[in-house]
Amino acid sequence: MASEPVARAVAEEVARWGGMRQTGVSLRYMMEFGARPTERNLLLAAQFLHKELSIRIARRAQDLDSLPFGLSTKPAILKVRDWYLDSFRDIRYVPEVRNRDDELAFTQMIKMIRVRHNNVVPTMAFGVQQLKKDLGGTRAFPPGSDVIHQFLDRFYMSRIGIRMLIGQHIALHDPYPEPGVVGLISTRLSPMLVAQIASEDARAVCMREYGSAPDVNIYGDPNFTFPYVTPHLQLMMFELVKNSLRAVQERYMNSDKHAPPVRIIVADGAEDVTIKISDEGGGIPRSGLSRLFTYLYSTAENSPDLDGHNEGVTMAGYGFGIPISRLYARYFGGDLQIISMEGYGMSTFHFLTVFRSVEESAMFCGTFICNSSDYHE
Repeated sequence: MASEPVARAVAEEVARWGGMRQTGVSLRYMMEFGARPTERNLLLAAQFLHKELSIRIARRAQDLDSLPFGLSTKPAILKVRDWYLDSFRDIRYVPEVRNRDDELAFTQMIKMIRVRHNNVVPTMAFGVQQLKKDLGGTRAFPPGSDVIHQFLDRFYMSRIGIRMLIGQHIALHDPYPEPGVVGLISTRLSPMLVAQIASEDARAVCMREYGSAPDVNIYGDPNFTFPYVTPHLQLMMFELVKNSLRAVQERYMNSDKHAPPVRIIVADGAEDVTIKISDEGGGIPRSGLSRLFTYLYSTAENSPDLDGHNEGVTMAGYGFGIPISRLYARYFGGDLQIISMEGYGMSTFHFLTVFRSVEESAMFCGTFICNSSDYHE
C-alpha cells in the first residue's frame, strides 16, 4: 500500500493531467503512420502516446471516484479505479521516450497496461450488479439511474479510444503484418468472413452451455470488403449472435419442433454497410426495447460473478453486451438498432459507415477517436 504522501502526490498528478485537454487523432493519422512504421514514426507515436494516455487515463480515474448512488465505493469499482491509477503511475514514471530503446520499453509497458485492463468491462458490470442488489434486487431501476447510464456510455467510449490507440501502436510492431492490414485497421475487411468466425465462436459457447446450438445462415456477397477495425466488428457480431442463439435455444429446447436458424444478412450500400441479425426467439415486449440499451438490465435470471465460479464466456448475465456493441458501432459513426416482434423474434441492425477513401474516413472518424472521452459530456 502506498504511503499517504505518495498517494497524495499521485492524486495531485492525476488532477493535473486530468485537467488537460486531449489531442485529436484521426484515422488518417493512424493510417499514415501505420503505412510507414519507420523507427522515426514509431518514436513520434510513442512520444505522443506518453502524454495522451496520461490525460485520458487520469480522466477516467477521476470519474471513477465521483459516481452517484455510492457506486464509487463498491469493491469492484475500486478495483477498476486502482487499475487506472496503477496504469497512470506506470506511464508517468517511465522516462521520456528519446530513442529506439526507450520506444521499445514504452511499447512493452503499454502492452502490460492493455492486459491489466482486459477485465474492466466484466468488473465494472459486477460493480453495477452489486449496486443493483443493494438498491432492491437485480432488476431494480433506481430513480435517476440515467446518470449511471450516461457515465458508463462515456466511460466505455473512452475505453474503446484508449485501447484503439494502444492496440494500434502495438500492432505496428508486427514484423509480418497481413496484407491489407495497417495495425488494427483492415483496409479490405470481409464482413462475411467476420460473420462466419463470430458465429462459430458464439455457437461454441451455446453448445457448451446447452449441449446444442441453432444453425446460423449467412447471406451476402463473399467478395465484398471495406475498411474497418476487425476486432470491433467481431466483438459486435459475436455478442449479438450469441444473444440470438440463446433466445432461440431457450424457446425451442423443450419443444418437438426443430430450432430455426439465426440469419445474418450483409448489405453494401452507398452510405452504410448494414448487417442484419434476425432470430425466431420470441422477441420481447415493445415497452422493454429501450431497456436493452441500458447497463441496468439483463434478460438473464442470474448474473455471473467474479469469484471464479464461472468459466469462460457465458451466454448472458451482465446485460452489457448490447449497449457496448452500440458504442463500438457509433465509435466510427455507425449505429445499432433493434426491432422486436413479440411472439416471434428480434432483428438487430448494424449500420457501419462506409469510407470510400482514407481522406473521407479521416474527416469523420477523427471526431470519434479524438473526443471519445468527452462523449455526452
